[in-house]
Amino acid sequence: MAVPAAADADVAQGRWSGDGGAWSLHISGDWRGAGASLPSPPEAVQGSLTVDASGLTSWDTRLASTLWHRLSLIDPARVHVELHNLPPGLQQIVLMGLPRLAATTGATAAHSAVPAAPAPVPKRRRPGWVTALGQRATAAIADGRDVLTFFGEVLLSLGRLLGGRSGMRWSDLAWQVEQTGPRSLPIVAIVSLLVALILAYMGAAQLELFGAQSFIANLVTVAVVRETAALVTGIVLSGRVGAAFAAQIGSMRANEEVDALQTLGIDPIDHLVLPRVLALLIVAPLLTAFGAMVGMGVGWFVAVGIYGVTPLEYANKSLQALTMPHMLIGLLKGTVYGVLVALAGCRQGLAAGRSAQAVGEATTAAVVQSIVWIAVSASILTVIFQRLGW
Repeated sequence: MAVPAAADADVAQGRWSGDGGAWSLHISGDWRGAGASLPSPPEAVQGSLTVDASGLTSWDTRLASTLWHRLSLIDPARVHVELHNLPPGLQQIVLMGLPRLAATTGATAAHSAVPAAPAPVPKRRRPGWVTALGQRATAAIADGRDVLTFFGEVLLSLGRLLGGRSGMRWSDLAWQVEQTGPRSLPIVAIVSLLVALILAYMGAAQLELFGAQSFIANLVTVAVVRETAALVTGIVLSGRVGAAFAAQIGSMRANEEVDALQTLGIDPIDHLVLPRVLALLIVAPLLTAFGAMVGMGVGWFVAVGIYGVTPLEYANKSLQALTMPHMLIGLLKGTVYGVLVALAGCRQGLAAGRSAQAVGEATTAAVVQSIVWIAVSASILTVIFQRLGW
């Protein structure tokens, strides 16, 4: 039994033949013509079906689409399809369009270029607490090693500067001083004012219980000059300057500007990190002194304006409490905090990934790391100075 093709035989031929359980689909001729067509499969097709395209001279996607549509009408559960006589490209397209047909083609499917379905990926199990603890400890050790390496590179860069061999431009240093110093004065003044106001008011409320309002000057002067001004300055710089450093250098890394500097033989530590570190080394003690003066002024306002301490008495008590060790310790702490902010911001910027999200994460990490380093260094310095009796 044979089903004739409906298309012009001179252009393209397609016919179904067979009887019982053995059927064939013969395709021949040039199937690039617009009028080429393929008859639908007979309802009696069952058993095995061989697609024979040995007489096919040329074809395009029109034949692939038509053949796919005709074979999709066949139930693969009743018919075993053989595609071994199809051109490899056409065979691949048909099997990609009819993946259910690949199960019925036997060795033909393996002969095609269609890759086998990937094996299911086993579900990952959460590591135990011991494994998780070990992974975190390993990551912490690696991070600490990176921090020490970065500190060492900055010290080497500083040594090159002192030896006259650094690639740092002094104009970059002047620019960073202008950006981190004068532009930080308003926010340092506001935060120092508010913190000193809280400190003076709460301290005076307790001293009033004992009739010792005159000691507000001692409390505010020592606390502000020795601790509060430096701490406020460090936290303000971490949010304003440290985040800016991380964002600037992280954006340069994402845009491959850091790689370009290395290609040109310019050390990024000399060119990007050292000016920022030296800028905060210069402006941090100045901002600390400015914050201390603002805090002492607020203490004077609270003591004189609210609790009735005479201006002369307040000034006398302040001068007695304002010793040289207190001033030097406060300036030293402010300097240390500023340098740590610069190091944290620059390190996170250089370690940032090459995407906008990675730059944002580096900026956040710079602020967090700066504050943590400030808190740790404040505790260490306080214990050391207390032990030394300063």
